[in-house]
Amino acid sequence: MPSNVQLKICNAVHRSIIELSGGTFGTTFKGMPTIALTTIGRKSGRRHTVILTAPIIEGDTIVVVASRGGDPRDPAWLHNLRANPAVEASVRHGSPRPMTARVLPPSERNELWPDVVAAHAGYADYQEKTTRTIPLVVLTPDSR
Repeated sequence: MPSNVQLKICNAVHRSIIELSGGTFGTTFKGMPTIALTTIGRKSGRRHTVILTAPIIEGDTIVVVASRGGDPRDPAWLHNLRANPAVEASVRHGSPRPMTARVLPPSERNELWPDVVAAHAGYADYQEKTTRTIPLVVLTPDSR
């Protein structure tokens, strides 16, 4: 698994590609749209933006997967949004929108998981790599 530093570097490069290309490059990955998710650091209080894929987008609702590539640890952004579910999300380099993040409880997660795997089979591989149950997060528009 990549280290935290490697993940941060990859994410910074991906964000730069999207910004420098004006959204021409980097807004899809493995057939899924990418989103820029901004959370507030639970310790630092600073804004942190990561690029993620969204296997499911239905209307204004976005589903993201806290897979960290099958790593045994949850990604930092998941810890941040658990502490503060008020986030911003930008789909395919669109305008950032205020959203509320909700980590699905086991029953809802298990019901939605087959749809996530149908959208991208790689998530099943990630789940097989780890003993933790990979969380699913639903982002819904916020009227802030």
